[in-house]
Amino acid sequence: MKGLSSALFSISITVWVGGMLAIGFVAAPVLFTQLTDRSVAGNLAGTMFSVISWVGLACGTYLTLFLVFIKGRNVKTSSVFWIILLMLCLTVVGHFGVQPILAQLQADALPSRIMQSDLRDRFVSWHRVSAVLFILQTLLGIALVVLQERGRTR
Repeated sequence: MKGLSSALFSISITVWVGGMLAIGFVAAPVLFTQLTDRSVAGNLAGTMFSVISWVGLACGTYLTLFLVFIKGRNVKTSSVFWIILLMLCLTVVGHFGVQPILAQLQADALPSRIMQSDLRDRFVSWHRVSAVLFILQTLLGIALVVLQERGRTR
């Protein structure tokens, strides 16, 4: 059973970090370059970011519980634990804090599109906050992968 839970640990990191990289730095930019309607591209990208947030919540919860179970009280000294916890916190803030604000601004702009409304500047500011949170989370994810790889090669 320990082998399976350890394998799931590595798979969870791979799915979470790989998903963030694939969506944030491949899929979303492709949507905006290939679709002529930026509103449709934004809605699709938003849906993908929402999905990877839920993936992150599931993976981050498993990773945290795994480390607590394996390391016990010593978990506090684990840099991997703190990176995962910070990534999880950034996911929560982005998904449950910033995304609802963006959605509300879009709803308040109706029947106009947000980028043609008076709420455009507020939307752009909150979108930047969301992007910064995502980039920080992705950088932490890359650090997590590097730390895990170093641990395997030693």
